[in-house]
Amino acid sequence: MLSQYLDELTQSGDIFGRRWAFNLTIGITSVFGLIAAGSPNFAAIGCFAAFWSVGVGGNLPVDSAIFLEFLPGSHQYLLTILSVFWAFAQLLAGLIAWPLLGNFTCQQAAKGEPKIACTKSENFGWRYFMIAMGGLAMIMFCCRFFLFKLYESPKFLMGRGKDEEAVRVVHEVARINGKTSNLTLADLEVFNREGQQGTDAEAALKRRLEKVRLTHVRALFASPKLAWSTSLIMMIWAFIGLGFPLYNAFLPYIQATRGADFGDGSTYITYRNFTIIAVLGIPGALIGGALVQVPKFGRKGALASSTALTGVFLYASTTATTSDALLGWNCAYNFMSNIMYAVLYAYTPEIFPTKDRGTGNALTATANRVFGIMAPIIAIYANLETSAPVYVSGALFIAAGILTVLLPFEPLGKASL
Repeated sequence: MLSQYLDELTQSGDIFGRRWAFNLTIGITSVFGLIAAGSPNFAAIGCFAAFWSVGVGGNLPVDSAIFLEFLPGSHQYLLTILSVFWAFAQLLAGLIAWPLLGNFTCQQAAKGEPKIACTKSENFGWRYFMIAMGGLAMIMFCCRFFLFKLYESPKFLMGRGKDEEAVRVVHEVARINGKTSNLTLADLEVFNREGQQGTDAEAALKRRLEKVRLTHVRALFASPKLAWSTSLIMMIWAFIGLGFPLYNAFLPYIQATRGADFGDGSTYITYRNFTIIAVLGIPGALIGGALVQVPKFGRKGALASSTALTGVFLYASTTATTSDALLGWNCAYNFMSNIMYAVLYAYTPEIFPTKDRGTGNALTATANRVFGIMAPIIAIYANLETSAPVYVSGALFIAAGILTVLLPFEPLGKASL
C-alpha cells in the first residue's frame, strides 16, 4: 500500500511538475518525523515511519530528475557527485545518534544475564534523535519553500507544450548565473511538429487522465530496447532494494551482537562504529563522480564493478574474528556501496526520456521499496546472529552487478533526452 502511494506521489512529477513534488516531499518527512518523537508505543512509531518514508521515497527521484534537467550534457556527471550530500547526511545522522543514543538509551543485557531494568526517562535517546532529524528536515523544508526559489524544469515545460514558459525560465536561470541566452521561442517552435498542447480546462483534464491510462508507463516499454532497459534497471533496483536494507538496516544490530561476542557491543560503541563507517561514504561518492567520466568505462562500468565489489566485501566481512576487522570490512563495504549509489542515482534518470522521467524513477523506486519490505520478513525467519543476512545480501549485490553489464544504454558523452 505504501509503495503504491509512493509511486503515485513520484509520478506526480510528470503530471504536475517537479517543483511541487520537490518542495512537499521533504515537508511530509519533517512533519511525521517530529510527530514520531511522541509515539507512545512501537506500533505508533512504525506507522509514522511509514508516513515519513513516503516523503523520503518521493523526494529522492524528484531531486535527481530536476537536477539533471537543469544540467547541460557536458556536466551530467555532477548528478553522480550530488550523492556526496547523501554521504554527508549519513555522517551527520551518525554524529547526532552517537551521543544521543549512546548516552540516553537503556543497554541490553549480555547473554545469560538477567534483563536490566529500564525506565522511560532513561530511554529518551531515540526521541531526542527523532526531534533532531525532524527539526532539521523542517528547517530544510522552510528554506526550500520560502528562501530558495525553484523554477520548473524547462525540459518538463517543453514536454507539456509550454515553450514560451520554458524560454522564460532559461533566460531567468542565465540571468541568475550572470550569463545571457540567445534562446527564443522560434527556436523551439521549429521542433514542435505537432503544435502546442492545449491549455484550456478540457486539455488540462485530458492530461490529468494520462495517469489513469498509464500513458507514461507504456511509453517506457514502447520499443524492445527501451522495454529491456526499463526491465533491467527495475530488477537492479529491486535486488539492491532487498540487499541494502537486509544488511545495512540491521547493521547496528549486527555490530552489537557480533560486538558482544568481541566484548564491545555497547550502544555507544555501536554508533561510534556507525559514524566511522559513514565517513567512508564521502570519498566514495566523489570517486563515483570521477569514474563515470572514464572513457570506455563510463556509467555501466562504474556501476557494475562497484555493485559487485559491494557484495564481495560483504562476504569478506564474515571472516572477521575481531571487532576492528569487522569494522574495517564494513568501512570497505560502505565505501563501495556509496560509489554504487552515486552512479545508480545518476544513471537511472539519464536513460529515461524527459516526459516520462518521473514515472521511470517512480517505477524503479517502487521496485526498490517493494523488495525492501521483504527484508524485515527475511529477518524474522533468518537468524541475525549468524551470517545468513550477509550471504543473501552479498549474492543480491553481485547479481545486480552482473545485470548492469546487460543494460543497453551508456549515457557517457550524450545529453539526456
